[in-house]
Amino acid sequence: MLCVLSLGAAAFGARAAAPAAAPAAAAAPEALAAQLRDAALAGHDIAYEWVSELTSRFGPRPAGSVSERQAAEWAAARFKELGFENVHIESFPITAWVRGTESAQITSPVTQPLVAASLGESPPTPAAGLEGEVVTFASFDALKAAPADSLGGKIALVARRMVRTQDGAGYSAAVDARIDGPGEAARRGAIAFLVRSVGTDSHRLAHTGTTRYVDGRVPVPAFALSNPDADQIERLAALGQKVRVRLYSSASYVPDAHSQNVIADVRGRARPQEVVLLGAHLDSWDQGTGAVDDGTGMAIITAAATLIRDAPQRPRRTVRVVLFGSEEPAQPVAPYGAFGGHAYAGNHKAELASHVLAGESDSGADRVYRLGLPQAALQGEFARTALRVLGPIGVLAAPRAPEEAGTDIGPSVEAGVPAFVLYQDASGYFDIHHTADDTLDKIDQEQLDQNVAAWAALVWLAADSDVDFRTHGAPPPQP
Repeated sequence: MLCVLSLGAAAFGARAAAPAAAPAAAAAPEALAAQLRDAALAGHDIAYEWVSELTSRFGPRPAGSVSERQAAEWAAARFKELGFENVHIESFPITAWVRGTESAQITSPVTQPLVAASLGESPPTPAAGLEGEVVTFASFDALKAAPADSLGGKIALVARRMVRTQDGAGYSAAVDARIDGPGEAARRGAIAFLVRSVGTDSHRLAHTGTTRYVDGRVPVPAFALSNPDADQIERLAALGQKVRVRLYSSASYVPDAHSQNVIADVRGRARPQEVVLLGAHLDSWDQGTGAVDDGTGMAIITAAATLIRDAPQRPRRTVRVVLFGSEEPAQPVAPYGAFGGHAYAGNHKAELASHVLAGESDSGADRVYRLGLPQAALQGEFARTALRVLGPIGVLAAPRAPEEAGTDIGPSVEAGVPAFVLYQDASGYFDIHHTADDTLDKIDQEQLDQNVAAWAALVWLAADSDVDFRTHGAPPPQP
């Protein structure tokens, strides 16, 4: 196995060494950023090859699984072949969750099969399954308004539909039911919880997703229903029928598992201690192959950093790529927090003061259409330069600093690291998000290349600049 991996890494590195339109000579920062942009658009194929090989070799990569660990080792080997420095893996403990088998069906008024998926970290049902009458709530607020003990022996269903939006705002508005619904249902005596899939499609696929621990556990078995199946239950209820559902899950936990972050640097030529952090997550849900969530994110930042690594001149600051582990379901083990982002911030606490900027790619691979910069850089020459370079590929300025920058870099941002966001078109992202349909064929390579172009150009400008993104454009202290 190790020989096969090493041979594959060498082949990958050889392809990467000769991009289709690499910058030919040293140039002023803006001109070089534009050359990097154009090289990516001309078919710099590292991104697609990365996600193709990742998903083909390892398939799904649940947090704490053997496939996640093997994918991390593969990624570290790839970084070394591509010429990155400081390549290493940082492990941290978790309690892993394993889906097992599951089923759902309507048992009354007539028997009908349902398509459902256990929510991440949900406990198993009893061995014989469980059955109860379904009480449907139009919204999560309606469930929270239900009286105490009103759901004794019953199954709660929150049937709110997610709204399709370009910026993904519909997800934020709907996902609270998935996250906190099991706890609210349990407080009212429910024996299980169902949620209409937090997704924008009408396919008969269930969108899984993590849910919240209450007092150290998810209190009741919890499932996402495919959108057509949630519709079916609503229609039966509208006909005046009492709907009963039987649920089964053999989910289990692995208390002594671990996950890991993979770290690789393009060392800066003048101020290497200053870091521009690029993040994406290596783990995935277990039903698809994690191509779009978040294989493409890893591929985008890796390809962008590789272009920067192979440019005629290194940027002044270090560009660091971090492939985070355990962004999807896993129970934290103290003192590492909930996921790889917490582990990174904890392990690198002393360095965060010299992290000058951070960004995360975790919204698929559709085109970047907007740039969000920290408040200190919203106005001024850096923003104007960035938009001159990104404007030709359809990127406009966001009117304000990002309110959220991403799950993985979140703990570093909370510690004071400024964040940027390259907003992707999320109009179709939630059609396949967290489903078995998250596979390589969903990727549009032209749009993937546009992402690489935007990341490579912007990150080059930031890493080669003197801008202090924490204040208002003042240069940082010189070493």
